[in-house]
Amino acid sequence: MVKINPIFKNPLGYTKGIFYLKTFLFILLSVVSLSSFSQAKMEITEAKKNFGFVKRGEIIRNEFEISNTGNSPLIITDIEISCSCTTAEFSKQPILPGQKSKIIIIFNTTTVYGRQDRIVYVNSNDPKGPYKLRYKGNVSNK
Repeated sequence: MVKINPIFKNPLGYTKGIFYLKTFLFILLSVVSLSSFSQAKMEITEAKKNFGFVKRGEIIRNEFEISNTGNSPLIITDIEISCSCTTAEFSKQPILPGQKSKIIIIFNTTTVYGRQDRIVYVNSNDPKGPYKLRYKGNVSNK
């Protein structure tokens, strides 16, 4: 019989407990490492757009192409917009690995003028998110 140092003795008196603990930790680490390989990954072709010079009152449509380069479905959960002059259109359907989709940011220039530089945040199940989409340009007051 192996004599165990009382400092390292299992409080319940079992010497097999260490074996079960090691087995449990091995299984837990295996599951965690496997799940880390199965992730969605968002890639944006062109995250910055410049709409140039426009007249006040025009509606600007900026299309951003995104693709899922991961190995599990990408789900866009929300798009954060800080201005009431901006809206977003996007598919609520999962984007499968290797597939592409578009996010359309619509900017209404009726209430703004001058230099505009806006950022929109895209939230998804990609662990590296949220991602930034940026559009800028100049709106003439006339």
